[in-house]
Amino acid sequence: MTKPRASGGAAEASTERRVNPRVTHDKWKTALTQIEPNKILVRGYPLDEIMGRLTFGEAIYLLLMGDVPSPAIGSIMEAILVSFIDHGVTPPSTLAARNTATTGAPLRACVAAGVLGFGRYHGGDIESCMQFLDRGLELVRRGATYKEAATTILEKLDPGEPIPGFGHRFHTRDPRAARLFQMALELELEGEHIQMIRAVELAVSELPAGRAQPVNIDGAIAAVCGDIGIPPEIANALFLVSRVPGITAHAQEERQREKPMRQIDPKEHMYDGAGQRRLPEKRR
Repeated sequence: MTKPRASGGAAEASTERRVNPRVTHDKWKTALTQIEPNKILVRGYPLDEIMGRLTFGEAIYLLLMGDVPSPAIGSIMEAILVSFIDHGVTPPSTLAARNTATTGAPLRACVAAGVLGFGRYHGGDIESCMQFLDRGLELVRRGATYKEAATTILEKLDPGEPIPGFGHRFHTRDPRAARLFQMALELELEGEHIQMIRAVELAVSELPAGRAQPVNIDGAIAAVCGDIGIPPEIANALFLVSRVPGITAHAQEERQREKPMRQIDPKEHMYDGAGQRRLPEKRR
């Protein structure tokens, strides 16, 4: 009688390795874009077919997330990119670009300096806010109410630590955040992350004077990105993508309108552009 062979043993594993040798490749791999003569495929889609059919926001989503977004997600992506396009002369990234422009550096160097001006406290709050909201949602999944979860995660912040996604140097009500939440509601994209940040917003409003702060655009984007499945580090990258046009415009204006090697004091600037106006009738 033949003795049955034990399954999963070292001998069997050794036999399997000999029968199915490990396949190695000399070339590394990418699943993003395929380039061949007369053909460019982005995530499998011909780039020339994408042109004029997908918006910039939809194409960015495709590249970062791997597939064409739904019309609703495409619309919210466009709104996210527009929301960060510029915020005046005072942000550190803008000042870095303008200061570099005063030296006579080429435009590309000015833009690069601006991008390097992003950090934890400027352009990094989206990721930290998503992590903050996820801590609250973990409590909800364990049985806490949204209100209880919001109170708990606020209490666990270190004394004096900023509330991720809340507060702004200029705005007591960030109009960009309000618009993004309105769009998420209209497009039926609201989910647990927006519900969580709304609970935190209510809890924050009940804090003592000086601690009560509004949701800012970073917080709104963090909540929306959480609900449409964009990872925190990718959501943070959207800030960089969207702000580059603003940085470019400031660097070019500095080169064209101001004297070289000037000392830039952001508090001394004045606006002399177009006054408030409405979009054309067909674009409202």
